[in-house]
Amino acid sequence: MKIFLKRLNDAYHFETKNERGDIVHLDNKSEENPQGGSPMDLLLRGIAGCSSIDVVMILKKQKIELEDLQVEVDGFREDGAVPNVFKKIHLNFMLKGDLTPQKALRAVELSMDKYCSVAKMLEKAAEISYEVNVNGEAVK
Repeated sequence: MKIFLKRLNDAYHFETKNERGDIVHLDNKSEENPQGGSPMDLLLRGIAGCSSIDVVMILKKQKIELEDLQVEVDGFREDGAVPNVFKKIHLNFMLKGDLTPQKALRAVELSMDKYCSVAKMLEKAAEISYEVNVNGEAVK
């Protein structure tokens, strides 16, 4: 993997591009009009995306098609710490479709405990927890 970064203004707005040409903008969250996500914001987006890809893949292998999948991620940092890393990350998986709560929970567990590379990296620095909801009902 390779990422290219280019500064776009005289402040903190950057454009990043991968080898395929996909573009993601970065900025400093404290800017008045940020033009992209902060690097820490992108880490939370990364764990949400990585685990969601896993969950969809696991359920597809079981011939289960989801109507909807949403993930809400909360990252908690220690105020005033330098560096100000995440100490806790909590994910709330909200799945909708014709699937049992047990299958949904198992798919999320497999992702978070075994397959999601981003989660495995972040768990070295932060406590990661999650909950699962299926069709509006809490499973875990």
